[in-house]
Amino acid sequence: MNTQTTLRRFTLGACALALGLGMLQAQADDGALYGPKAPKGSAFVRAYNASSAELDVSVGQTQLKQISPLGSSDFKFLPAGSYQAQVGNAQMAVNLEAARYYTLVSQTGAEPRLVEEPPFTSRQKALLRVQNLTDSTLSLKTADGKTDVVADVKPDGRGDREINPVKVGLALFDGERKVADLKPVTLGRGEVVSLFVTGGQGKLSPVWVKRPIDG
Repeated sequence: MNTQTTLRRFTLGACALALGLGMLQAQADDGALYGPKAPKGSAFVRAYNASSAELDVSVGQTQLKQISPLGSSDFKFLPAGSYQAQVGNAQMAVNLEAARYYTLVSQTGAEPRLVEEPPFTSRQKALLRVQNLTDSTLSLKTADGKTDVVADVKPDGRGDREINPVKVGLALFDGERKVADLKPVTLGRGEVVSLFVTGGQGKLSPVWVKRPIDG
């Protein structure tokens, strides 16, 4: 076997190894981003803790444990159907439909709520979502109040806006009145970031909720 043939085989082998490692890395990245693949017919549920104490939640046999104040769990999948949910000390019946995403919200002094979170499929854009669980119509605007980002979200309503991946500083408004300046939030491609607004009677609590990062 001559030197040229040996070199060609070595080069081909190195390319094949690099391609294989690249595919494994891509699969690992997908797994980190989306988690285990759910069986067909699954529903997805997470919990957001709007209270000031640590929270445990269960939906049927699915456990969402030790959720910190103003924090959330990641989504877990389970077969679509009707379940009894335990949210802290409160119980509620929930009906979860296949291929839909839901957040169970726990608030101090209020009954827990089940909120639907429609999936977002773009790999190029990011999605800002406002989940308004208050008694006021609210808008997400630029901090100076001049530009609407997600406008006029009704009480118990939801509003969405696709944007380019970016780090943004925004504010929450009730009409022309600024309710709160919000912490800057970084949005990645394909990511959904929800602003959950809880409370009422002028005492509102807006919190960005992103999927937690393991580790």
